[in-house]
Amino acid sequence: MFDYRLKVFYTVANRLSFTKAANELNISQPAVTKHIKEIENQLNTKLFDRKGTTIQLTESGKILFIYAEKSRQLFRDFEFAISQLNKQEKGKLKIGASTTIAQYILPEILAKFNSYYNDINIELVTHNSEDISTLLKTGKIDLGIVEGESKSSYFDYEIFKPDEIVLVCKATHPLVNKNFKLKDLENIDLIVREQGSGTQEFIQNQLKKNGVDLKLLKIIMQLGSSESIKNYLLYSDAMAFLSINTILQELKNNQLSVIDIKNFGIERDFNFITLKGEQSELIHLFMKFISYN
Repeated sequence: MFDYRLKVFYTVANRLSFTKAANELNISQPAVTKHIKEIENQLNTKLFDRKGTTIQLTESGKILFIYAEKSRQLFRDFEFAISQLNKQEKGKLKIGASTTIAQYILPEILAKFNSYYNDINIELVTHNSEDISTLLKTGKIDLGIVEGESKSSYFDYEIFKPDEIVLVCKATHPLVNKNFKLKDLENIDLIVREQGSGTQEFIQNQLKKNGVDLKLLKIIMQLGSSESIKNYLLYSDAMAFLSINTILQELKNNQLSVIDIKNFGIERDFNFITLKGEQSELIHLFMKFISYN
């Protein structure tokens, strides 16, 4: 019900890339450009500015994005409320989520879910991706939501939402806004997550694909959570790879900054994982609801 052209704009604005939006929407890049141009013609305004190989929202684009988000939320809530009309859902659902998802993404969604289904009791446990897989395999949770790259034949996987991992430092770091290449990682102090972290595994694999061995870099400390890493960076000239979802508030408050690495980026998907076979109606209900959000 969310107008498709508006959906295309919303996706481009979220990803700040016509190519990434086209991949996410499963349409061609020219089709994305066509939809954006139609909106610009209708509104008689420019929505994006190009700066080199990147794009940014214009002031008009920023305003439209605010209203597109409100429209998306309104139609999402309306559709879900209608689809669940007269249904009385009850029961208990045990969910396991890896740390990034549990801390930064799920709380708002769980609060909304509870407002619709206060007779469904949710129990959320937080562990790294490896431990979540073990809990699901042994039947201690009903559903997992993880950020790792490893996949097991025991489970079915379904994409929850895309994420991007970025190189982060304090806002006053001398390298902020400087030209930074992949090889420059050799010259900085790095903070990393603990072994078993899905994020850490994914970062290591992506660097390896681009000829960088993380073990050969100057790792000065391992910390057990994104919160610990963020707080450490505020008092250090070290850097760390973190999910963009974990640093939104610090970016807004100008406490941390993202270092753009030339010709390199790390994108991934958060995934639902379930045991192979038929799932309960509660699991299907929760996965559908969370996908709307």
